[in-house]
This record gives sequence, C-alpha cells and structure tokens, in this order.
Amino acid sequence: MSENYKSGFVALIGRPNVGKSTLMNHLIGQKIAITSEKPQTTRNRIQTVYTDERGQIIFLDTPGIHKAKNKLGEYMVNVAEGTLSEVDVVLWLVEPSTFIGAGEQHIAELLSKVKTPVILVINKIDTVKNQEDILRFIAAYRGLHPFTDILPVSALKDQNTEQITERIFQYLPCGPQYYDEDTVTDQPMRQIAAELIREKALRLLSDEIPHGIAVTIEKMTERKNGMFDIEATIVCEKDSHKGIIIGKGGAMLKKIGSTARQEIENLMGARVNLQLWVKVRREWRDSELYMKNYGYFQ
Repeated sequence: MSENYKSGFVALIGRPNVGKSTLMNHLIGQKIAITSEKPQTTRNRIQTVYTDERGQIIFLDTPGIHKAKNKLGEYMVNVAEGTLSEVDVVLWLVEPSTFIGAGEQHIAELLSKVKTPVILVINKIDTVKNQEDILRFIAAYRGLHPFTDILPVSALKDQNTEQITERIFQYLPCGPQYYDEDTVTDQPMRQIAAELIREKALRLLSDEIPHGIAVTIEKMTERKNGMFDIEATIVCEKDSHKGIIIGKGGAMLKKIGSTARQEIENLMGARVNLQLWVKVRREWRDSELYMKNYGYFQ
C-alpha cells in the first residue's frame, strides 16, 4: 500500500427520491441499496465500500431528509442528520432545478453547522432538454453553501459519475484500508435479503401500502448442497393491505417472492428457496417496540 493511500467516510444526503441509492449502487458497481420510484425507500444507514489503487471510500447512504410524520420518520431523519458530523466528505444530491424549496434550505442549514467539505451533485441531468439550463441550476445553488465542487451528473445514465470518485479522493485524508478489497458492504446478508424483498413489494404494490410495510427474515439456513432456505414475513398495518399484498389466489405474493428470489440468488451466487408470509401489525411505525424488532433502532 502506498504512503499516499487515502481512505475515509462519505455521506450521501438529500431529500427523498433524488437518486442517492441509485448513485451509490452505481459507484460501487453492485446493487446493495434498494431503489424505488417511491420516496423514503432507504430507512437505515447503509454502508458500502469502494476500493481501487488510490484508496478506499466508505459510503454511507442515508435516509432522505424530510419532515417526519411518525416515529419511523423521526428515526430516519435522525440517522441522516447524525451522519453529517461523522464523515470526511458529504455528497449532497439535488434535482436539476432553479427552485430551491424549504427541504433544501433545511439541509443547507444543517450543513452550515459542520466543517466537512461538501460536494453538490446535481443528479438526473439526463432529464434536462436544454443543457444550458444546467449552468442556471449551478448558479442557483452556488449561493446556498460554500461547496468545494458542484458536479452535474446522471446516476441512471452513468454521465460524469467518474468525476465524483476523483473529487472525493482529493478531499479524503491519507489512511488505512478499513476493509478487504473484496468487501462491498458491511450489511449482513439477512438484512440485504429483507431489503430486496421490501424493494420488490414497493415496486409492485399500489401507492397507499408501501410506507406501511416492513420485512423480517425469520429463518435463513444453508443446506449441504449450498442452497439457502429463507423464510420471511412482510408486515403491514391493515387487514385490507394484507389482502392486496397476497393478491387474488396469492398471485401478488408469489410475484413479489419470485422477483426477490432471483435478485437474492444473483447477489448470493447460490440457489434460494424463499417462502413469504404476511402479518398485520397496526400502526407499527409509531411503536418503538415493533420498530426495534424490525431493525429501525440501533
């Protein structure tokens, strides 16, 4: 390892649904964080690792910073805000716009209290028809905070993303290699499997249900032939939601299970026998006991 080897922690922050998980998955070259069109998909801080000859970046993908409506929301916001003072660099993701709303103003206020270098990433530039508008978006944000860099990118289309790792390495201190070269996440496999099942449910179910679901892994065992048996429960808040999740003749639950199983198999490199159940836990998002059981309290 050279004496110029750099390493450190980088927080991805931003309002819900700006593309944080998509960007992080792209930068590390593997899908770890779940992504969805629906906001507030990431609920815990997910840690992933990028390693090359220059050094090692440990990314912390945080929940979207938003106005909390219940205990789960408060927990998510506290996780995101608490990360800012613990890292070496902050990546703040925003959408391409000249309108800077209350959510962005709130994040700028939080960032004004930390001395960490902040790189502003204007994501989703593939959606901008007139490329000259990007200069207007940069100008609009420039006055919000003394950013070390402002980078327009598209995580989805892989535009300008290599600049992000370049700039991060500029600001990271020299330091040790925290993880092996092969490590891409410190998340236990059980947690990743639960999140992948939740992602498939988010994508396949109607709008009113997803925020009220959690997924728990009841059992995860390996057979002698290398195949895994996974038993998981999808928790929802209402009996009517349970019916929708199961679907007519169990069709929806089967669909969620089969799409999740394929992705879990790809990630584990092994065959998986996945069994899903559905339970109703009314207003679990306001119950500290249930939230703890579902992994939302440290």
